[in-house]
Amino acid sequence: MNTTASSPSRMLHLFLTRGLVAIVWAAVFAAVADSLTAGAGVLLVLYPLIDVVASLIDARREDGVARKVLLTGAATSALAAIALGIAATGSIANVYAVFGVWAAVSGAAQLITALRRRAQLGLQLPMLLAGGVSVLLGIVFLITAASGDRPLNMLAVYAATGGIDYLIEAYLLVRRRRGQASRLATQS
Repeated sequence: MNTTASSPSRMLHLFLTRGLVAIVWAAVFAAVADSLTAGAGVLLVLYPLIDVVASLIDARREDGVARKVLLTGAATSALAAIALGIAATGSIANVYAVFGVWAAVSGAAQLITALRRRAQLGLQLPMLLAGGVSVLLGIVFLITAASGDRPLNMLAVYAATGGIDYLIEAYLLVRRRRGQASRLATQS
């Protein structure tokens, strides 16, 4: 694997940006989540596209299986954006069904990525939890779709939670880096 692939400083920037963007998206989406309007539809398409961009940035310096997982995730998110655009012209139940499938699949990819990065970046507990929660909430969204139209606000909560997980991971990465620097200074 490329030694610069998952460098802590690159990952810190990616985690911070991804976390903040998800939280901003959630706040804006919460303001329009009462009904399936054109604005809500645009935001629904935008959310997986954010994941596409982040995955492609992350995959640029990865090799092997890690790169394939990230590129597969980006492709899945691109398909989700298209499917959400179509679903948003229908019903809220359609949106929940598409979002549920995407959340479950992307959560599984996130779990795989977090497990692969443990050696370089530490335990990745927030990413592991976020991936697991994404899979579980994907199932909840599918159940919600089957039970009829519900308010879309659950999607804003999902995005905000994911954003917070990325910010926690960024904090933990900084903390690990400071601990390593402190240990190196003590050894010198």
